[in-house]
Amino acid sequence: MRRRDDEKERRIKDAVIELMLEEGFHGTSISKIARKAEVSPATVYIYYESKEDMLQNIYLEYSEEVYDYLLARVRPNMDGSQLVETLIREFYAYMVNHQEAFSFVEQFSGCPALSNQCTGKKGICHIFELLSSLKEAHIVKPYSDEILSALIFSPVKTIAADNHKSRREQEALLEEMIQIVQEAILI
Repeated sequence: MRRRDDEKERRIKDAVIELMLEEGFHGTSISKIARKAEVSPATVYIYYESKEDMLQNIYLEYSEEVYDYLLARVRPNMDGSQLVETLIREFYAYMVNHQEAFSFVEQFSGCPALSNQCTGKKGICHIFELLSSLKEAHIVKPYSDEILSALIFSPVKTIAADNHKSRREQEALLEEMIQIVQEAILI
């Protein structure tokens, strides 16, 4: 039996993300992934059973990574304003610093046939638990977790994805958005 190699696995993941963003699902084949990762197609199958399995696993890994990143920056002593500002700023920072991975997650999320098969997303559940605890503590308004999450995160995606704005302009919009979201959801 062949051994798994972390470096090869990393190269395969990087190749998948790059090819998916360049060529889409149908343009990305195991042979192209192997070629770009500088491994044999058989090596790819050591790590993943199929192309769909590979995409789902990588999607889950990176979609969980963003939530882990955010939750690692939340501190128990933060007040509601600090917490909302931290979630927004850190989500923006993640998107800016991990553009390819984030774009892959967004593209994959738009493909229901693939993303609907991914279950067990823990990260969003932890975000919902955080929001629920803030509601119970009467820090945020009792909106649904889905609405609170959309109010906090969706506008950040819009700002970060606007390639027509400079980083400075994006950050000015982010400042305004933080204030709007704080006013909208905090008690």
